[in-house]
Amino acid sequence: MITIILNHHPYDGSDVTWNALRLASTLHKNGEKVNIFLMNDAVDLARDKMSKPESYDHDLVAILKNMYETGVSLQVCGTCNARCGLYKNEPYFDESISSTMQVLSDWVSQSKQVLTF
Repeated sequence: MITIILNHHPYDGSDVTWNALRLASTLHKNGEKVNIFLMNDAVDLARDKMSKPESYDHDLVAILKNMYETGVSLQVCGTCNARCGLYKNEPYFDESISSTMQVLSDWVSQSKQVLTF
């Protein structure tokens, strides 16, 4: 199991989030069990309200949803919902992905690798 933790806003002017999703997707395609945990401003990635800016080539929310639908485990900090991102208090695209530090702690303890972006 590999856990990837994202912290940055998805559309922050860099390719950090896009590259993290590319890595997660490739690991998943290669047969790895992949967990993605969103916290801090990265939580906007799990909100339908977040839309791709004109200046970006890739719809990162759509990429994440597709990965989630194909078996990548996804959890999003529940506390960060009200505290972080541009769309504070907006719901996540699936209410069951709202999570806790305990879940992240369990994932970290059980993972063979933990990567942060």
